[in-house]
Amino acid sequence: MVSREYVLELLEKLSNAFSPPGFEDEVRNIVREELEGIVDEIRVDALGNLIAYKRGSDKYPSIMLDAHMDEVGFLITHIDKKGFLRFQPLGGFDDRVLYAQQVMIMTKDGKKIPGFIGAKPPHLLKPEERTKIISIDELFIDIGASSDKEVREIGVDIGCVGTFATRFRILSKKRVLGKAFDDRAGLTAMISALKILKDTDYNIIAVASVQEEVGLRGARTAAWQVSPDIALALEGTAAADIPGIPEHKESTALGKGPAITIADRSIIAHPKIVRLLISVAEERGIPYQFKRVIAGGTDAGVIHLTKAGVPSGVVSVPCRYIHSSAAVMDINDLENAIKLVVGFVEKASKELIKK
Repeated sequence: MVSREYVLELLEKLSNAFSPPGFEDEVRNIVREELEGIVDEIRVDALGNLIAYKRGSDKYPSIMLDAHMDEVGFLITHIDKKGFLRFQPLGGFDDRVLYAQQVMIMTKDGKKIPGFIGAKPPHLLKPEERTKIISIDELFIDIGASSDKEVREIGVDIGCVGTFATRFRILSKKRVLGKAFDDRAGLTAMISALKILKDTDYNIIAVASVQEEVGLRGARTAAWQVSPDIALALEGTAAADIPGIPEHKESTALGKGPAITIADRSIIAHPKIVRLLISVAEERGIPYQFKRVIAGGTDAGVIHLTKAGVPSGVVSVPCRYIHSSAAVMDINDLENAIKLVVGFVEKASKELIKK
């Protein structure tokens, strides 16, 4: 098993990295650096997916592990005469969480500059406006410029992208806060599992995919290229153990272990994969839970439809407040997800040989 110090250090590095859909370079560089020397081959395809091969014995099936590199972000679509930026989402934002957030924008030459999401101040609102959620059309980004000319001199133009500027923090002995745990949690689990399995004889294809947040795009092309026998998508999923949510609607909860998906809007997980994950967890004493609300989708939604079909499943780390400026996660859930992924690879390889 990898140490907790390593897991926290890797998660922090990945969480703080800048990686909106289509601009995953920073995270891809981290993944490459972590995997060099523990896999047999690393390549990047035309779309930007990083594909790592750990080759083993021909008697074992090929198992694809997938975790996406992108995070929800935004695209600059307009610059007004006073130097304010208008933007549109890259991925699924909740409009309620955008106002008054600090953001980071990448300039045309690759530098990152800070900004702030503003709106009409409360004391200038009409009474009927004060109870409304501020829509994204009413929001703008202030980067401290006083004209469109100054904005462009800074290096920002239409087509530049950005994301939240939240930095990783440890909240308590077991809870951490940071941006983009969807899906830096999955990436951390995948990389850690590969480090643990590096001296085994199993065949693993690890895919750090692009553009999941805008339509599961990278995983579609990656799965087509590698044609795995089975696949497991690793995710950060919504935890709902918070005030205002009835117990029967809590999709997942912190501290109860990784979540096994039975079905979401993109896939009905293959029953044999689900049963195998459950048996691994129970045999090894790994706490687990089910994702109990049929909502959202993951890369498994396109992987399982590849060519003649790929039996697929999903293991997720519960995270509160995903798709916002920050999420909260229990580090024990992440460590147990790593154990579950390792156990899945070991047991799936042996079970498929028997069959």
